[in-house]
Amino acid sequence: MDMIAVENLPDAPLAVIRVGDTELSEADIAKETPFHPSASLAEAQLKAARALVVRELLGQRAAMLGLTAGNDKAGSEDENDQAVALLLERELNVPEPDEGACQRYFDTHRERFSEPTRLRVRHILLPAAPEDAKARDAHYRLGEKLLKELIAHPERFTDLAQRHSACPSKDEGGELGWLTSGQTVAELDQALQRLPVGLHDRPLASRYGWHIVSIDARQERKPLPYAQVAHKVHHSLREESTRHALRQYLLALEKEIGVQGIRLDDDPIEGSGNRRNDLGM
Repeated sequence: MDMIAVENLPDAPLAVIRVGDTELSEADIAKETPFHPSASLAEAQLKAARALVVRELLGQRAAMLGLTAGNDKAGSEDENDQAVALLLERELNVPEPDEGACQRYFDTHRERFSEPTRLRVRHILLPAAPEDAKARDAHYRLGEKLLKELIAHPERFTDLAQRHSACPSKDEGGELGWLTSGQTVAELDQALQRLPVGLHDRPLASRYGWHIVSIDARQERKPLPYAQVAHKVHHSLREESTRHALRQYLLALEKEIGVQGIRLDDDPIEGSGNRRNDLGM
């Protein structure tokens, strides 16, 4: 995970945040912020503050029920996590999805339970960093030259990949094998999903440079029958119900215990016990 260096955090004071009688210090938020990489530092700090508020709410509720040693900071992180887990097991009411609910969920989310589109891909990577305009221009023109050669002599793809590609796949003639969405860099992945079978007629850009791409085969998304994915449907619906129930539970704790300086209902609730394993709300 990319993390924000603590020494890069600003000196400007943050709003005072209290959970019950406990105040979250700027130092607490600064320590937590690196674990919430975001588009901006302010957003990372806000996510960190919310995660700490959630953790504190659950910790205080666990203490009320005698599941922890109260506000004793000597308790280990594992012990605190165990107390929170026991708390949620006792108090979180998550209805078990029945067969009818699972079938309805499947009917409205069929795309989640399908075999993804698969592409058999070969490529030649002509490297150039995004900020290196000269190299990108030169390698784009080289890509155009290679494409002309391949249109005339498609059998030369392996040879040209071995001679010009900067990808380790050059040793396999540029073969990337069967790919599904998410297995390549995002900008190339998006382009590949739209391409028909065959040699693409222009170089494709990515942060690594230009790609000469051949789609050798394409297997479209395949819907799967409910019976084959019933266990996945049940698991997905159970997870969604858990997230909803947890959100409602935390909002109720926010109202009961009292939170100042931040509102949990302004944004999806993020986390609790372990900063590296947020609740994912």
